[in-house]
Amino acid sequence: MQAGKTPIKKWAKDDQPREKLLSKSPEALSNSELLAILIGVGTPDRNAIELARDVLKLGRNDLRHLGNLPVKELMKIKGIGQAKAIIISAAMELGRRREAAMLKKPRLKEGREAAAYLQLMLKDQRQEVFAALYLNSSGKILHFGILSRGGLTGTVADPRIIFRKALEEDATSIILCHNHPSGSLRPSRADEEFTRKIKEGARHLDLRLLDHIIVSEEGYYSFADKGLL
Repeated sequence: MQAGKTPIKKWAKDDQPREKLLSKSPEALSNSELLAILIGVGTPDRNAIELARDVLKLGRNDLRHLGNLPVKELMKIKGIGQAKAIIISAAMELGRRREAAMLKKPRLKEGREAAAYLQLMLKDQRQEVFAALYLNSSGKILHFGILSRGGLTGTVADPRIIFRKALEEDATSIILCHNHPSGSLRPSRADEEFTRKIKEGARHLDLRLLDHIIVSEEGYYSFADKGLL
């Protein structure tokens, strides 16, 4: 393996990440090689591969954790300035959206499909967020959006925002969701009271609250499955 101070452009063509991707395929490259392509050029002391390894180390060699890191955290690595950090962050988000697009189905037929979609969309959130999924009468997804961050209370998750978006999207049903970064899937009393509040409000607007799903890395909790709706 080439030393960290040796510029990649001086490597043998077959070893250069860009040339390797062109001659073979993206799947043939390691994570550090793919990141090196995003980083572009290294520093006088470290080439792009070495910087990529530093980035992976900061992310605990886990792409899921790396996707959680904010731009300022990436910039703590010597040689990763704002521009490079933004490119890496954007690539992580594109990967997440591609994965969501592959999972997203025109219609949700089962609660577990909604749970799988919501787990994917919220899995990289480092703090508790509240989101809503809006559907039409056929179960087709019209819109997904994170409505608040930092907790789940009557003031943070404003019912007016939830219902306003439903009316804007011409939705007929809503699935509420929030994550528990701690991993716990047990709903709090506030979760239960808020769900009842939204269910009652939806009824007056001819909307259906199909479910309230709590997601974490451990799985999901469905209010509908538990008979709480």
